[in-house]
Amino acid sequence: MEEIQWSDFTKVKIKVGTIISAEDFPEARNPAFKLQIDFGPDLGVLKSSAQITRRYKKETLIGKQVVAVVNFPKKQIANMMSECLVIGAVGPDNDVVLLSPDQKVDNGLPVA
Repeated sequence: MEEIQWSDFTKVKIKVGTIISAEDFPEARNPAFKLQIDFGPDLGVLKSSAQITRRYKKETLIGKQVVAVVNFPKKQIANMMSECLVIGAVGPDNDVVLLSPDQKVDNGLPVA
C-alpha cells in the first residue's frame, strides 16, 4: 500500500451531511440513486450518485446523515453532475454500507 503524507490527507475535505432527497437513477450505468445532501449553510445542498440500491430503500435514506468528500471536481454521471462523493464500506459484489456518525451532528461538520 502506498503511503501518503499528512499534507495529502489534509487536502481532502470530508463533511457530514443529511440526505434530503433520494430518487431512482435509471440513466446510470449501474443501479444507483440520485441524492441531494444538505451540508449546512457554508456548502448548501450538493448532488451525488450512489450505488447503494442493494442495501437501502429511497424512503429510508431521507434524514440519514452520511459522510462525503466535498472537494472533488464535479463529475458527469449519465445526465447528472455529481458534486460530492458519499463514502461507504464496499464489500463483495460492490455491496456498499454508508458511513455515518453514530449520533446526530450539525450538517457541514468536518471529519478528521
